Amino acid sequence: IFFFKQKTAYEIAQRLVGSEMCIRDRSSEEGKINTYRSFADDVIPRIKKNGYNTIQIMAIMEHVYYASFGYHVTNFQAVSSRFGSPDDFKYLVDTAHENGLLVVIDCIHSHASMNVMDGINSFDGTDHQYFHSGPKGYHKLWDSRLFNYSHWEVLRFLLSSLRLYMEEYKVDGFRFDAVTCIMFAHHGIHMSFSGSYHEYFGTAADNEGIVYLMLANYLIHKLNPYALSIAEDVSGMPTLCRPVVEGGIGFDYRLNMSIPDKWIQLLKEVKDENWNMGNITFTLTNRRDREKCIAYVESHDQAIVGDKTQSMWLFDKEIYDGMATTKLPTLVVDRGMALHKMLRLITFSLGGESYLNFMGNEFGHPDWIDFPRAGNGWSYHYCRRQWHLVDQPNSRFTLLNNFDRAMLELDSNFALLENRHQYITLAHEVDKVIAFERGDLLFIFNFHHTKSYEHYKIGTNWKGDYKIVLNTDRSEFGGKDRLKHGEKMTFPHLKEAWCNRPFSIKQYLPSRTAIVLISVENYKKHEAR
Repeated sequence: IFFFKQKTAYEIAQRLVGSEMCIRDRSSEEGKINTYRSFADDVIPRIKKNGYNTIQIMAIMEHVYYASFGYHVTNFQAVSSRFGSPDDFKYLVDTAHENGLLVVIDCIHSHASMNVMDGINSFDGTDHQYFHSGPKGYHKLWDSRLFNYSHWEVLRFLLSSLRLYMEEYKVDGFRFDAVTCIMFAHHGIHMSFSGSYHEYFGTAADNEGIVYLMLANYLIHKLNPYALSIAEDVSGMPTLCRPVVEGGIGFDYRLNMSIPDKWIQLLKEVKDENWNMGNITFTLTNRRDREKCIAYVESHDQAIVGDKTQSMWLFDKEIYDGMATTKLPTLVVDRGMALHKMLRLITFSLGGESYLNFMGNEFGHPDWIDFPRAGNGWSYHYCRRQWHLVDQPNSRFTLLNNFDRAMLELDSNFALLENRHQYITLAHEVDKVIAFERGDLLFIFNFHHTKSYEHYKIGTNWKGDYKIVLNTDRSEFGGKDRLKHGEKMTFPHLKEAWCNRPFSIKQYLPSRTAIVLISVENYKKHEAR
């Protein structure tokens, strides 16, 4: 019998900065299936050190089909035996809590494995015990069964699964996969949502599925008021993240899935000089008011076989032999280092009320994700995390990781993500400059690939002197230190309104650099907290 030593750190649920992890083989340095205990002992300390406070873990519920990412669940009441025993998973959760980390696991209640021998499909000999009968109960794209949420016993079965993981394993919440599939009769297949209300409240809505999600969220927060409930949804359903007592569906957060797709699209299809600043800011801010979103640069969806990690798109083949600091960087490496930091920072600061990192992206992990399979000779080569890359002192991977840690400190030092003040001051298409206020901080991004600007005028909401609290061009982050002298001084505000702001400042903006400033008065306020 496993005895938990730690209580969960509930207070950190108010500021969510998480890391998407997969126990399986992808969290291990070695070419093997990792274990719960190895993950707890070797990976959790890395997550804590970087400043994250939550772990989102994939593929925990038992599944037979290895390459399904854990999405073809065969046993909804069991943790996967591939990685260890139930007590081993409890050890992982306990270790996370000991390190001040919340544990959120993937919840696959949208569909189930087709397997009959080891799953719940045809459990009583019929096709309709848990699922809709006939074609209505079959997802043709996923080759899986679809639940019938109008059956009382199906509701009890799924809700008991949530309660089991919360009470027996002490998990702190769930990321509900494929919520769009649950909420609509068409399951989101071949649908492109425009945001028009008729798409959400017409005959396409699956009322039984929506009511199930309301029940699930009510139960989760009844069992633990501090628990986290996260929706993976592509539809933009209104009230998805409003409390059930208000008539909402009850999730705490939804994943802002359009952001990583935008970055991949730009890196693959658009030259740097043609990036549209207005479209970038629109994508980052296109979310419903008072419905919290989780922003992220990439996840497993972008890095699976057939595509590449963000860093691989940026550095290409030079990620293999151009990342040592003992070698002068090429133009490709210079570009990759600059944009990798800028894309993370603008996503973190403008894209939502919380931030999610895909394991390894914090230091620019190379390659892509591919499972051991017949097509690759059952190789684990692309199904592991090369942690040694960030542990080497003369590595640019280490410098990217340094930046990630400094970026997260913006939230811990200045309560950035919980602050609702957000105002885009500028999105200049010719200069390729974006400036905005978030919380008490002023962010300026110069995406121009060649031009630096002296005395660039930026509108601001605050008077007084300004100081730099972070810039992506520091040498400790792999930059050129072009703002080294500016870090040691303050910048006076101008009593001149600019871009619909009451004041303004003038700032040197090096090319492909982001700068974060704060007024001295606001800095002292946070220092006294």
